[in-house]
Amino acid sequence: MTVQQLEPQVLWQHFADLNAVPRPSKKEERVRQFMVDFGQQLGLETIVDKIGNVIIKKPGSAGKENATTVILQSHLDMVHQKNADKIFDFDEQGIEMLVDGDWVQANGTTLGADNGIGVAAIMAVLSSKTLAHPPIEAFFTIDEETGMTGAKEMDGSLFQGKILLNLDTEDDDELSIGCAGGIDTNTYYQYSTEALQENPLQLTIQLRGLLGGHSGMDIDKGRGNANKWMTRLLFNLSKSMDVQLLRFDGGSLRNAIPREAEATIVISADNKSVFDQICQTYFEELKDEYATIEPHHNWTIQETNIDAQAVSKADFTNILACLNAVHNGVFRMSPDIEGLVEASSSLARVQIQNGSFTTQSLQRSSVESTKAEVSMVVGSAFELAGCKVEQSGDYPGWKPNPNSDILRIMTAMYREKFHDEPKVKACHAGLECGILGKHLPGVDMISFGPNIRAAHSPDEKVQVSSVQKFWEFYLDVLSAIN
Repeated sequence: MTVQQLEPQVLWQHFADLNAVPRPSKKEERVRQFMVDFGQQLGLETIVDKIGNVIIKKPGSAGKENATTVILQSHLDMVHQKNADKIFDFDEQGIEMLVDGDWVQANGTTLGADNGIGVAAIMAVLSSKTLAHPPIEAFFTIDEETGMTGAKEMDGSLFQGKILLNLDTEDDDELSIGCAGGIDTNTYYQYSTEALQENPLQLTIQLRGLLGGHSGMDIDKGRGNANKWMTRLLFNLSKSMDVQLLRFDGGSLRNAIPREAEATIVISADNKSVFDQICQTYFEELKDEYATIEPHHNWTIQETNIDAQAVSKADFTNILACLNAVHNGVFRMSPDIEGLVEASSSLARVQIQNGSFTTQSLQRSSVESTKAEVSMVVGSAFELAGCKVEQSGDYPGWKPNPNSDILRIMTAMYREKFHDEPKVKACHAGLECGILGKHLPGVDMISFGPNIRAAHSPDEKVQVSSVQKFWEFYLDVLSAIN
């Protein structure tokens, strides 16, 4: 079965069309034109704002012309990650989708269900001639995944809507009414180099197969961070022998838990048996520690020969201490909302090569003061190591409003339709609602969506039956708004 044959076919067809268009963050030109062509072909008012967001306006259906205008919002860009052995060009190729029972996933890459299912659901309403709905302002933002610049630079004067439905939540039994803000910490250090030791043996160590995932939604699951795991191995080795580092390349994207890392080192060939024993001991430790969480990770070691100088001994010691010291994971749980991560940090990217040591990490919090604290803690670790620290991309969280009118409507509707209570939650992801609220004061906002798992990783998948549940609920909500 193909994706286009799934129900509701109108949604899945739009999703397939969207996924045929490359749409990396900060390179949304093609998907922007795709959306403009879509709106214009329907004869609807279509606007591209100054930053590059697309707005498509549609009058209410028969009998609902004077209902409250609703803003339907999703982001156009997607996270691009692939398995190390997957040959794929995100800038040129459409996503290869597979149906596996009740799930849709991609062939070795991220799927783009985050937030493509939301985009497709909006497109389905815009293209419909039969669905009941109030006046719609469809708002497709750009660059959500790497800075939320579309939301930050939006023009609020282009909207008249009083309700905003954000379709970017990843559990179909949740109604999200709050989210975390975030800030990027990027660091830079120029290290000195030294010649290789005598009788050198070059070894490249690869770590693959960690779960990875969303650095907000999955940060409390105890998953391995490839950059921290590799650092721990290098530290263990350096305590027992003379180790020189030639290169380190770990992680991929600032908002994804790193799944893979690779380091090339030099040891004396005389120490190979000691090296093997230390590695074996460490690998067994990790296997035991993470038996229930990371059962499929794997290490490989192979001899290599690259033309490079080593990081000087002093700088290598300094860098390892810095990477060991920097906080990674949950920083504080919310004292007010049970089970909610309040603040966290993820060491997403580490590169050491050609005299340069750079890192990228992302700190999140639903409370501005603890966001400042965790970013201060992370930045301080790098400053103590002599790194230049730049913190940017600061965006606010979304303060929950438990007295929201749209929340009341949707809670009652969910209860009646599914004979269950929805989970009214704030999430530890960076939804755009916090930023949108600053441009759209007084607009009543809520976020919901279908079950999406392992977003921001090549294991990303979306549940077919959950999309059907979400679709029915979404249409009922639109029909109920007067």
